[in-house]
Amino acid sequence: MQAIVVEQITKSYGPKGTVKALDGISFSVDKGELFGIIGPDGAGKTSLLRILATLILPDAGEAYLQDLHVVRDYKRLRSLLGYMPGRFSLYQDLSVQENLSFFAAVFGTRIEDNYELIKDIYVQLEPFKNRRAGALSGGMKQKLALCCALIHKPEVMLLDEPGTGVDPVSRKEFWDMLQRLKSWGITILVSTPNMDEAELCDRVALLHNGRILAMDTPAGIRDGYERPLLAVRSADMYRLIQDLRHWSGAYSCYAFGEYAHLALHQSLQGFDKQADTVMAELQQYLESHHHTGIEVLRAAPGVEDCFIASTKDR
Repeated sequence: MQAIVVEQITKSYGPKGTVKALDGISFSVDKGELFGIIGPDGAGKTSLLRILATLILPDAGEAYLQDLHVVRDYKRLRSLLGYMPGRFSLYQDLSVQENLSFFAAVFGTRIEDNYELIKDIYVQLEPFKNRRAGALSGGMKQKLALCCALIHKPEVMLLDEPGTGVDPVSRKEFWDMLQRLKSWGITILVSTPNMDEAELCDRVALLHNGRILAMDTPAGIRDGYERPLLAVRSADMYRLIQDLRHWSGAYSCYAFGEYAHLALHQSLQGFDKQADTVMAELQQYLESHHHTGIEVLRAAPGVEDCFIASTKDR
């Protein structure tokens, strides 16, 4: 059963709609699935989630959540949704407990009614239950926002960049919580600019300039990478990237942590037999350009490599 269906959604801003945020995108999310919308700032992620949350209207296209139309059935739909915007939007002058009680009352329920759903999260907040929300750390604000979005036991959760502005430990804890929520049968749609978080989703859509570049499981996205990929480093990384981009065998090159990822022009098919020769040629090329501390390795593509390749090929 499909919990979310998006059909040719378009949204533009600015004078005469000159800035197109979403350009006819379509996808669906199965019930109980954790689906990621992956893309950089400005890709259209927030516009999409705000449309699905019934907060703004699309210019064209249709969208349904739990078989309810996001425009025509918005009043009925809102009681089924949990929405967590990218910016912390709870009442900062209210305490943790007061915020949670308020949102429970808005949806006509009580904290006690659905406490089992938020218990794993709330136990971390309980020592601070009388602290004002505005005085919480970024990670604690995130946990409180998730509790408030869950307190009425929604059927669909919409999370807009929940990992932005929090430390790595809090980000990992948050994604662990999302995995546990799946066991309750809640459908989760999450947007993020962090490509590593794509690996934590059941399926992902890569969004760029309002268009979906690819959509599949993370493994399916990686399997679609069609070029040999090398990880290269030297003592001078800035000059290394410039020189790699001018090498005759280079298709693209970009920084990737302590390495530069170099995609090659040639086809992946049959590369295994040529790999040692190509890597030796690259080593000689870099030595001729006076690089030291050279290391050349085969690299397995990640979702970020696939995203960069998709944007370059268009």
